[in-house]
Amino acid sequence: MGVAPSTPRLGAGAASPGAAEQMFAALVGGKAYPISSEFWRQLLELPLTQQWPRDRVLQACHAFAQNNYHTKHLAKILIHLVWCLQECMADSSVSHAVYRKAINAAYISSIFLKFIIENAKSDNWQELSLDIDKDEKGLETFPSEQTVEYFLMRGVLNYIGSVDVSPESCYLHHELLNLMLVLMSTQLCSGPSPEPKDVHPFIDAAMLQDSSIVSSVVQKLLLNFVKRPRIPLNGSHPAFSDDGGPGVLQRVGSAAANFVLLPYYTFNYLVSSSPESASSQLAENSLLVLLILIHYRKCIMMKESIPSSNVYTSDLNTNVKDAPTFHDNPYYKALNNAKDSQYDRADVEGNAQNGLVVRLSFASLFDALGTCLKDESSVLLLYSLVHGNCDFQEYVLVRTDLDTLLMPILEMLYNASRKTSNQIYMLLIVLLILSQDSTFNASVHKLVLPSVPWYHERLMHQTSLGSLMVVILIRTIKYNLSKLRDVYLHTNCLAILANMAPHVHRLSAYASQRLVSLFDMLSHKYTKLAELKNDKVIKVVSDQIEADNISDDTSTELHIYTDFLRIVLEIINAILTYALPRNPEVLDFFNSRMDMQQLDGEWSVDKVLEVINKNCRSWRGEGLKMFTQLRFTYEQESHPEEFFIPYAWRVVLSRGYTDGK
Repeated sequence: MGVAPSTPRLGAGAASPGAAEQMFAALVGGKAYPISSEFWRQLLELPLTQQWPRDRVLQACHAFAQNNYHTKHLAKILIHLVWCLQECMADSSVSHAVYRKAINAAYISSIFLKFIIENAKSDNWQELSLDIDKDEKGLETFPSEQTVEYFLMRGVLNYIGSVDVSPESCYLHHELLNLMLVLMSTQLCSGPSPEPKDVHPFIDAAMLQDSSIVSSVVQKLLLNFVKRPRIPLNGSHPAFSDDGGPGVLQRVGSAAANFVLLPYYTFNYLVSSSPESASSQLAENSLLVLLILIHYRKCIMMKESIPSSNVYTSDLNTNVKDAPTFHDNPYYKALNNAKDSQYDRADVEGNAQNGLVVRLSFASLFDALGTCLKDESSVLLLYSLVHGNCDFQEYVLVRTDLDTLLMPILEMLYNASRKTSNQIYMLLIVLLILSQDSTFNASVHKLVLPSVPWYHERLMHQTSLGSLMVVILIRTIKYNLSKLRDVYLHTNCLAILANMAPHVHRLSAYASQRLVSLFDMLSHKYTKLAELKNDKVIKVVSDQIEADNISDDTSTELHIYTDFLRIVLEIINAILTYALPRNPEVLDFFNSRMDMQQLDGEWSVDKVLEVINKNCRSWRGEGLKMFTQLRFTYEQESHPEEFFIPYAWRVVLSRGYTDGK
């Protein structure tokens, strides 16, 4: 882009390509412009309609990163961004020029931040050069006790949490959400497990915000997900075109595939062929930001003192010397304490929470989740809610239309071969958590489905939701045995079936057959393993060490299948012991009873079931051993952050946030 002139010359032609070239050359150049300089206003008021090839943008990023040590331009543009946001919030009627300045500041910042973060060499992010001279002219009102990163996060989060999404503000909201993802992406440069030495300046600053800001942000991000505000697709927003002519939105076109545009990243979704995708982009980004915020953990050492004057504190819950522990995450707490705005038990009991509690309609949230569960990010949100928020879990359990949530979950498990193992884990854990409740287990067997159009192996008409769950869980087990061979997944499926067993009601013939076939398959596998163990031990007796190794490996797998068989037998036993009168499809006991019946004419299905139902009442299970009912509960691992932080970022990166800037 060349050497920056001593003073960028802008005037009537400020919007011309040449003027934009000058301004950006000055921004990335070696001359430091004071924060009070007119340069910043002129830069941020530019209607960014330029198209630059990728190599020129990268060249500019290299120059900016190199000169930023001296110019501190990154810190200055971030401060100007907060000032622009404050200006947007100060007046109810915000001019398009003010929106343009804020959008440009957020976008330009995100470009250079992303480059610096990806190419940083130091562990403490010295390349950001956020330490500025607070005595500089123009910073008289800058809070002396605050760092630039704290000031930035406070400004951005305050705007996101306080300003409703509207046709005028939607582009700024969208750009700020993109910026948030870039700011928090320093986590991608750390190891899979958080360590005390990890430094994440921006997300750490987000964790230190006032509880009022935290709760408002969580609430607004959830509302964006629920309401799914539409973003105008006609490209006519005045903030990007002064003369009414073609603005940047019309200029993007197919060039987006080959160029890095300013501001391409802001509007890349507008070139999508799917209007539905475009309209939900803000909702998706809101959810991604929320997931990163709630699953972040700041690692400390046990011997460290933890400040008690801030919301960002935790109790030490381990007695192991110098064992790592974590600060509490205020966003995670806010989500877990969210209340139903339509019915808040605390209000009814006269113990109303203060205004800092997140409140939204659980009914709307339930419906939104049911609509979006094919999205991996929505599954992760559902898990976070049913595991962490007792009120929402209770709300789900008392819903009479459980198929709204369960049918998408079961359909995804049916298509397990197209899903990631993490996605399957999350779906099964959600089912396991719900199956811990006896009311849930009873309800799913009372809800009858007219049809299951996505199940192709056979027609399913008038089958219960519970019977479908049994069929899908057994299908998942068989898929796991043949493909994934994951013991954890296996155990979760069997745990759900075991929790359901005592409450089974009118289990369909097909589900009953699938359950028996599962036992048959596992028993065959067990028999083969036992024979294999014996054969191999005999063949390698000449090499005792090898024999021991083979014996150990086979014994481990044999032990696993022994446990699986035991659980399946106890599932069948529980159905026979506790629920037989409600399950006439279990036939063996009734063969003799059928023979005893004197019946004129032929047997029909209805007549057979009539006899079975009659004899169900006289069934006695004395011949069965009475086991204590199996009860499985889900317990999160001791260090869930090792799974959830990488998983949340994997979901973000799967949306293409590694490219486009």
